[in-house]
Amino acid sequence: MIHKFGVLLAAATVAVTGWATIAGATVPVGAAVPAAAPAPAQTRPPTCPPVLPISAMVTASTATSLTVTYSIMLSPPCGYDPPITVSLFASRTDAEQWRDPVATATSRPQRYGTVTVGGLTPDTEYWFRLSDVAGRQDRYIVGGPARTAAQPACTATAAITSAWDGGFVASVTVRNTGAEPIDGWRVWWQWSGDERIQTAWNAVPDGTGTGPAVRDAGYNAALPPGGSATFGLLVATSAAPPTIALSCAR
Repeated sequence: MIHKFGVLLAAATVAVTGWATIAGATVPVGAAVPAAAPAPAQTRPPTCPPVLPISAMVTASTATSLTVTYSIMLSPPCGYDPPITVSLFASRTDAEQWRDPVATATSRPQRYGTVTVGGLTPDTEYWFRLSDVAGRQDRYIVGGPARTAAQPACTATAAITSAWDGGFVASVTVRNTGAEPIDGWRVWWQWSGDERIQTAWNAVPDGTGTGPAVRDAGYNAALPPGGSATFGLLVATSAAPPTIALSCAR
């Protein structure tokens, strides 16, 4: 009686061990087991070094332009690719929100370069932001305020009316480019060679400076907005210059 129970128990044990459970399904032992599905790959964001991806600053200004010099420190995904676009804004709030840029300009495809944005208003503050060729907007730099130079009170232009071996005659026009009348003006420049003023008319030579200069003759000192005065120069030289670059101020 005891012997028979042992046989039955052994048989039952064989029957039970002939099956196994895999992933909730019962399959015979020895049958092919399907491979487990691979775990999804874990994508990690890139580890970027703790430096600004780009730096920039205003390095030059005129009455109608600002020049921004930039340096790209990091490439994507941590940084930017050139060319770089500089966008100018009328206020810091607009710049922070990238709202209503008043002017833009784009660099050449250089990692270190300059961008000059023109068409600006004289004596006006601007803020700048940077973006790259793919339209990625820099999150860190809100540059400014940077102010354009004031409109010069006057301008001066020269024309060489006659020239010969040993000298030339130049006619110079001074114009009030401001919105207010001016009373008195001074024009100065640098010679390119051995030029020397022999005489001047409608202007008085002014030696207070490192280069040649003249000032008004008194009777032509007052200029209304848009008004002009003309003076002449007789110059001795071995070779007449092609142009004369002049500066003017009150």
